[in-house]
Amino acid sequence: MDQPKDKVFDDEIKKIADFKFGTTVANVFDDMVSRSVPYYNEMQRMTAELAADFAQPGTDVYDLGCSTGTTMIGMNTLISPDIRFIGVDESPQMLEKCALKLKESGFTRPFELRAEDLNDKITINNASVVVLCLTLQFVRPISRDKLLKTIVDGLVPGGVLIVVEKILAEESTFNREFIKYYYNYKRRNNYSELEISQKREALENVLIPYKLSENYHMLREAGFGHCETFFKWYNFCGLIAVKQ
Repeated sequence: MDQPKDKVFDDEIKKIADFKFGTTVANVFDDMVSRSVPYYNEMQRMTAELAADFAQPGTDVYDLGCSTGTTMIGMNTLISPDIRFIGVDESPQMLEKCALKLKESGFTRPFELRAEDLNDKITINNASVVVLCLTLQFVRPISRDKLLKTIVDGLVPGGVLIVVEKILAEESTFNREFIKYYYNYKRRNNYSELEISQKREALENVLIPYKLSENYHMLREAGFGHCETFFKWYNFCGLIAVKQ
């Protein structure tokens, strides 16, 4: 089935509101993310591979900010079918799309979809893998430490958190260069200057990236042991953190 094309910021908007994951975005999200995130498919493949190595029998796998279910579908073929998946998203529209995609993909394992705000109290129990794929950046900075502590407490020993995230460069000069390369990437994927600038403005107060070093510090402060970078492309990265 063809993906609906992302035209959310195609026309000029007089007053740009903060970016929201409502019906308009949910309808085109798969096209939007595949054209906006470099190596998105490879990030998903790597996430599934890592998750498969750390998923433990008798535990659950959580996808926080599961959006339309792409990550769960990717993990499905590699992880034992008796392990339950739990998808969490704040957006009912995203969860509706997710349920439909899981059904269309022939999803047969036990799973649960929950409408929960990651900025508030959420429940994580008996998890061997938790995924935050392009999600932590949308959690309010004041709430991130609490969320990561909840994840640590909900992981079994040897469990992991897999994070894919947009980041800031450690030094401002490289930050400007990396952003320039990123916008070139979006241009190559047929986004116009108007679309790029309007989306940037809509995301300004919603997507708050940290430096890679700040993410490492935050993970260790939350109680994770070893942390490793498994993917890096300019201002995007993938991290895995292990609970000892």
